[in-house]
Amino acid sequence: MSHTCVQDTNNPTCNNRRDFLLGSATTVVASMIPNLEASVKVEKKNYPRKKIISLAELKANEPFYFAYPSKADKNSFIVKLEEKAAAGVGEDGDIVAFNQYCTHMGASMEGTYKKVEKIMGACPMHLTTFDLTRHGMVVSGHATESLVQVSLELKDGVIYAVGMSGLMYGYSSNLSGS
Repeated sequence: MSHTCVQDTNNPTCNNRRDFLLGSATTVVASMIPNLEASVKVEKKNYPRKKIISLAELKANEPFYFAYPSKADKNSFIVKLEEKAAAGVGEDGDIVAFNQYCTHMGASMEGTYKKVEKIMGACPMHLTTFDLTRHGMVVSGHATESLVQVSLELKDGVIYAVGMSGLMYGYSSNLSGS
């Protein structure tokens, strides 16, 4: 026996297939919102506070390489860009630091800083370049994620590393190699 539903504003129980699917999808999405909120929260890591370099020792447009957060190798760099940068410290907001490994396949970016453009790259593997004035975002190339930015603190003329803005290439935790 076939049932035909005629749209009637006086009969709110009469739904067509489109209304049923829309209502079902809305219910599923609404039931997931509490779980979605829990997964979006960022867990604050207890990064070590590490002295990197004094402000007086840092030379403009010359990256200084240092180990952070691990103690194993000089995996990060700091540079005074002489141009205001996102999350930059110092009087001009132009001092930034990043992990030096490309986020695409982990190639070392050491020696690829271009002072005129304020970029790191091109990566020797696949030519990705990163804009250091904009949180290390990708300018061109295969990488889809920005360079991992090192959070900095300036106190009494000394620059300290105090955290990281993302996950370093090849690590399940930035603190696992400490």
